[in-house]
Amino acid sequence: MVSHGVHANLARVSEPLPIVLIPGLLASPRMYAAQIPQLWRRGPVTIADHTRDDSMAAIAQRILAAAPARFALAGLSMGGYIAFEMLRQAPERIARLALLDTSARADAPEQSAMRRAQMSLAAQGRLAEVVEQQFPRLVHRQRRGDAALRAVFTLMAEEVGAQAFARQQTANIGRSDSRAALGSIRCPTLVLVGEGDELTPPERAAEIAAGIPGARLVTIAQSGHMSTLEQPDEVSRALLEWLQV
Repeated sequence: MVSHGVHANLARVSEPLPIVLIPGLLASPRMYAAQIPQLWRRGPVTIADHTRDDSMAAIAQRILAAAPARFALAGLSMGGYIAFEMLRQAPERIARLALLDTSARADAPEQSAMRRAQMSLAAQGRLAEVVEQQFPRLVHRQRRGDAALRAVFTLMAEEVGAQAFARQQTANIGRSDSRAALGSIRCPTLVLVGEGDELTPPERAAEIAAGIPGARLVTIAQSGHMSTLEQPDEVSRALLEWLQV
């Protein structure tokens, strides 16, 4: 009977922390396919829906409405932009934060122009061309000929679809600059970036990490922007360490 009580107490002490993962632009839950089984051992994992609204505020509000009361939050690229907005809306609910291959800056004019051009292609039924254009910039230079990786990107784009892509890009164009708010982030924070990330390069990650008190910066070798798919084991290891902090 005594040993039963000890086990019950141990179970209560180590309550699992729910984990919410936000994919990037034009990415489906497949973006985290390798991480989900690893993270699931630490707590229930939810993949956020970031496809149904055309502003960061509305996307964040929808995710928060569906999320547990308190949780660990990880977002890659656009997922990081959404995470910043969720912190603005409900900082007390986010127990840990992981920002992967993202930026705290608002869209630059040339970025917004490129997004609008891509939205136009997608509206014409040419979403596959958007993927073809973007793929070389999304992955490490050594992976540009990786047909299997390209196929995953194409499949994720089909799963998201052109209409949701337009909503996502509208939200990206209208997002706020989050640099001024970095100093107010108080939860344990991981900032991770691929060393060959061309879209949100290592200096953007360093900028975020320098602004958040106590943030840990991790650079993943031989990875571009899509680190969870390019170097899944290394990213999973970093996320598991982050959950232990």
